[in-house]
Amino acid sequence: MDLADLQPKIFQEFHHILQADRLSHAYLFSGNFASYEMAIFLAQSQFCENLQDSLPCGHCRECRLIAERDFSDVKVIEPQGNVIKTDTIRELLRDFSRSGFEGQSQVFIIRDSDKMHVNAANSLLKFIEEPQSSSYMILLTSDESKVLATIKSRCQIFRFPKNQAYLENLLEQKGLLKSKASLIAAVADDEASALSLADLSKFDDLCRSLEKFIAGLAKDPVQAFLQVTRLASLAIDKPEQDLVFKLLLVLLGRAQKPSQVSKVYQARQMWLSNVSFQNVLEYMVLK
Repeated sequence: MDLADLQPKIFQEFHHILQADRLSHAYLFSGNFASYEMAIFLAQSQFCENLQDSLPCGHCRECRLIAERDFSDVKVIEPQGNVIKTDTIRELLRDFSRSGFEGQSQVFIIRDSDKMHVNAANSLLKFIEEPQSSSYMILLTSDESKVLATIKSRCQIFRFPKNQAYLENLLEQKGLLKSKASLIAAVADDEASALSLADLSKFDDLCRSLEKFIAGLAKDPVQAFLQVTRLASLAIDKPEQDLVFKLLLVLLGRAQKPSQVSKVYQARQMWLSNVSFQNVLEYMVLK
C-alpha cells in the first residue's frame, strides 16, 4: 500500500505543496506511521528525473538510490545507541555549507530527533533560522513532547496518526485471528512493528499472563503477585517491558478500568526513572 492510502490527508497536503513549489526548509513529523516513508518521498521529489504531476516516479535511478539510502545528497541520521551526538550534528551542518553532488539541493532526515543531545539540538537552530535556499531538514519523532520547544517553533509540524484499520486488515491477511490482530494493531507503532509482534513467539503468553494479572488486581492480589513474577521472566529486555505497559493500557482501557489505567501510567514513569520492572508491577498490586 502506498502513501496515498496510508496517510491520505497528509499525502494530499504535500501534493499541493509540491505542485505550488512551496516546500518548507524545516519540518517536524510527529508519529511513526509512514512518516519516514513520507520523508523519503519528499527527498525523491527534489531529485526525480521523471516527475509526474510534481510527484516522484519512484523508479528512476535517483528515486531508487534515495530509497536505498545510497544517494549522496540525501543523508539519514539515526541515534547511536540512545542518543544523537553533538559531533554527528556538527558534521551534518558542515555538509550544509557544501554544494550538492548530484544537483543544487540537499535533504537531511533525522530519525528519532527527540534523542538528540541538547547541544546537538541547539546546533540545528542556526540552520533552521537561516536556511539555505536549496537545503531541507526533516525531523522525525515518536514523542513530540521531548523535542526542544525552540526547534518545534521553527519547524512546520505534521502529525502522522496511526491507520489502525490498515494494520488490522494486514494482520488478518497474514492469518491472525481478528482479536489478536486488533490487539497488535492497537499497540504497534507502524507496519514493521506490527509484523514483528505477529512473529513474537511469547506474545500469546504475555497476553494470557496480563489477563490473569488484571483479574488479580481486582479480586486476588496473590494471583496478581504470581503473575508479576511470570511477567518479569517473560519480558526480559526494555522493548518487551515497554510492550507490557502498552498492552496493559489497551486491555484495561477496553475493560473500562480508568483507575487502573492511571496506575499503569504511574508505574511506567517509575520504570522510565530506572525503578526495576518487577518492582513497579508489585507497586501496582500494593497500591
